[in-house]
Amino acid sequence: ESQELDAPNGVPSDVVYEKLLSIYLFQNDIVSAKLLWKRIPTSVKQQNQELERIWKLGRQLWQRDRAAVFLSLNTMQWRPTVAPIMLALTESYRERSVHLISEAYCSIGLDEIGKLLGLNQEQLRHKINTLGWQIDEASEMVLPKPIPKEKAEHMSSEKQLQRLTQYVSFLEIGL
Repeated sequence: ESQELDAPNGVPSDVVYEKLLSIYLFQNDIVSAKLLWKRIPTSVKQQNQELERIWKLGRQLWQRDRAAVFLSLNTMQWRPTVAPIMLALTESYRERSVHLISEAYCSIGLDEIGKLLGLNQEQLRHKINTLGWQIDEASEMVLPKPIPKEKAEHMSSEKQLQRLTQYVSFLEIGL
């Protein structure tokens, strides 16, 4: 963010935009990513295909299309500047999906869970085994077990104020 603000002529390089947009997606801060996308000059967007691909992923995250998100993350070749961020995003998004599945389903089809986690059959079976979930081979259904939630961390007053400010800003913008 500071590189964006300190850029000469007020327009940072496209690499700065790529990294910042990727980091916002990794932090699951979709609102900030959307506002950044609106702030990026049109000329920069048109000249940079990587930026367009990152934002395509952002739109998929915004729409909560998990299958499309993993398809994009698994098939796109990212530049070295954002590849580590995208790898971290893949893992964190997969873990969030695992927690969501464990809370929302008592049984789910093997193919469906594969799409939701972006894994092929071999990887999926390994992941299911490491989680201690059961697979009913006859019906090809997965029986997820709830994953215990970690104890909520205590938020500082500054962090609470920052979160409240973000919510109010979001409501005022009317996104």
